[in-house]
Amino acid sequence: MPDILTQIDKLKKKKNAVILAHYYCPGDVQALADYVGDSFYLAKIAKSVDADIIVFAGVRFMGESAKILNPDKKVLMPDMDADCPMAHMASAEKIRSVREQYPDTAVVCYINSTAELKCLSDVCVTSANAGKIVKALPNKHIFFIPDENLGRYVAASAPDKEFIFNDGYCPIHADFDPDELKKAKEEHPNAVVCSHPESRSCILESSDYIGSTSGIINYVTASDAEEFIICTEVGIDYELTVKNPEKRFYYVGSKCVCRDMKLNTPESILDVLRTEKNEIIISDEIREKALRPLERMLELAQ
Repeated sequence: MPDILTQIDKLKKKKNAVILAHYYCPGDVQALADYVGDSFYLAKIAKSVDADIIVFAGVRFMGESAKILNPDKKVLMPDMDADCPMAHMASAEKIRSVREQYPDTAVVCYINSTAELKCLSDVCVTSANAGKIVKALPNKHIFFIPDENLGRYVAASAPDKEFIFNDGYCPIHADFDPDELKKAKEEHPNAVVCSHPESRSCILESSDYIGSTSGIINYVTASDAEEFIICTEVGIDYELTVKNPEKRFYYVGSKCVCRDMKLNTPESILDVLRTEKNEIIISDEIREKALRPLERMLELAQ
């Protein structure tokens, strides 16, 4: 590993490259990254960072968002097979149908979506800023895509809006079992339950704190509690442990692993820095259309 890290560091300096990594990537990838965060943080960093090359250790929609925001920068993915199933779980036909039925609809697109879906949307959101942005919109009707679970969570905090929900979901968060959570709470009665809003309502109803990945990390770090039951992807454990070495974390079930995020490795990062393969290419037409909802997100989230 030291040799790989040395080679990565040399290539970064030689090519003016920067490495961004999501919290769900393996711990050794987070450890070598220049910036680690959730989707919203990394989108802002991608726009502001001074680099010719962005290596985005995450899944494909994240690399696409970085390229949309930075057309003059080369964006590389360590593994092009790293994708997000939920990012594809909405259709142009459904969007058109909703707009026809409710002409005042704002199509609110979770950033966990393809560039094509962003093109058809009015504004993008992340789990960290969705509530704030939806409340700031003048529209009465909100079509929230692609994640139904996050949409329902946001809708609960915006009762003056009328939501239309899509049937998309995150396979990891949707798989959390309320019986397994109940068992974890029985085994660790003093533990605080922290859950991501992509989880189903049956999980959120049994949670003490609900928030984005960065929100969970910040909450745990500020908390006086010593034990936590975490309902989100297990990659968060790296940052939680780094910031809170004295605290204990328990994860619900055995399915909280995103295999796509785990395709990012130090070896694959070194490979793309060497070869500059796996470049994200987006047409000017797609980029210009998808840029508008992303820029509106950054504007409304200020």
